[in-house]
Amino acid sequence: MARKLAPYVEETDNLDALLDVLETENWLSDTRFAESLLHRRSGRLGASRIVGELKRHALGQTLIEEASAQLRETELPRALAVWQKKFGKLPETQQERARQARFLASRGFSGATIGKILKGIDEDFVDG
Repeated sequence: MARKLAPYVEETDNLDALLDVLETENWLSDTRFAESLLHRRSGRLGASRIVGELKRHALGQTLIEEASAQLRETELPRALAVWQKKFGKLPETQQERARQARFLASRGFSGATIGKILKGIDEDFVDG
């Protein structure tokens, strides 16, 4: 936040004091930021992409680990939803399989999750 506000600060302003006040009054919160990012991105992206984004924003390691655990718990159903929206049917050729796997990998889903989806999942899971 300090980096983004720095160009707008005049010499008489104290940016650090302003940021401290905003944090004290709970206007700035790493936890809320992480929750917001998870909410916005989790429907389209896998755990590794979202965790990478959290790391780029220099959030605390504990917060990143908690988010990662939460994302990994729900990765398979999220990846399945993304895959169904884009493809909807299992690949018939090796080329199509590779294409679908690359798509899911580019979205940040794990290899294990991609493998489960492309091998086919029980109909009970898909219906549930």
